[in-house]
Amino acid sequence: MIKPEIFYNTLKNHRFDTFFGVPDSLLKAICAYITDNTNPKQNVITANEGNALGMAAGHFLATNNPAVVYMQNSGLGNIVNPTTSLTDPQAYSIPALLIVGWRGEPGVKDEPQHKKMGEITQQQLELLGIPYSIIHSESQNINETIQKAKEFMRTNNSPYALVIKKNTFEAYKLQNNTNTNFELSREDAVKLVSDHIGNEAIIVSTTGKTSRELFEHRVATNSGHHRDFLTIGCMGHASSIALGIALTKPNKKIYCFDGDGAAIMHMGSFPIIADLAPENFIHIIFNNGAHDSVGGQPTVAHEINFPQIALASGYKTAFKAQDSNQIIKYLNQIKDMKGPVFLEILVNKGARKDLGRPTKTPIENKIAFMQNLQK
Repeated sequence: MIKPEIFYNTLKNHRFDTFFGVPDSLLKAICAYITDNTNPKQNVITANEGNALGMAAGHFLATNNPAVVYMQNSGLGNIVNPTTSLTDPQAYSIPALLIVGWRGEPGVKDEPQHKKMGEITQQQLELLGIPYSIIHSESQNINETIQKAKEFMRTNNSPYALVIKKNTFEAYKLQNNTNTNFELSREDAVKLVSDHIGNEAIIVSTTGKTSRELFEHRVATNSGHHRDFLTIGCMGHASSIALGIALTKPNKKIYCFDGDGAAIMHMGSFPIIADLAPENFIHIIFNNGAHDSVGGQPTVAHEINFPQIALASGYKTAFKAQDSNQIIKYLNQIKDMKGPVFLEILVNKGARKDLGRPTKTPIENKIAFMQNLQK
């Protein structure tokens, strides 16, 4: 395995000292090391990957030095537009070093939401005209690989990618942790809300550990999974899925269980929700200020005012809660309100080490959920 310190120092030795991106579980060791050892203005955890590539382009325009953009391979979808219309040689010809975690690599066990992108990662890079090198735990010539990437970018003024296989980096945990002292963990808050909103409520839950915690709570309470759509991938789009349901099922209460990082990633959904104004839509963000599923890298969610953003977007009402009494108080009020209604719940980051994954396939989840909606 590769020591994050060695990889990081090799990048620095080649003048790759500015980083933009969205953390990935395969990259969590190197992302954590970068966070602990880089000035925050030179390591920006962005809203989404397109945002990161745009910032990298701006950095190059100002310094004539390429930046590093890190992402999970799912993020390649978010950079198609800026890649083809900004950094490509047929547009502005701007280099950037992409570090891409290869989730769903063929032949490597992974979750269903990663399989398709894993299968097409190489083809997608080739289609975009981005040459790449594959790095794995036994790679010996990291310096030569980065030198090759640097020379390509200098000659061609366009992006180059390093595709990182699973288990490439030695473990490294984030040292610069920001600890909070809220009453509840996210899992406790998910349990409290799901139990309190009643058996008829429909839930669309966001990607990552929120959906896993909701699934395990349904197992523990033997209450079934038919009311819950678990958005195991598609980060940032749970609220749009919930909106589509709310508009066509006006007699059902539709709850979106969102995460702070996911909501920030595609916050443009807020004004669309507000403009369409479904009265049965309740948007709940469990805010732990972190990308918890990929190593606990920080988001900016504790520095912004989600309720004000929701109200400015046009939501009818918005609340903020940080303990169980406040949560129950606001949930009771929301039941009789016309939506869209917004509730931010402040929770501590972290999850149980033995937290499992859904034992139902995405197709099984979809079928049971649709059958319940059609009753």
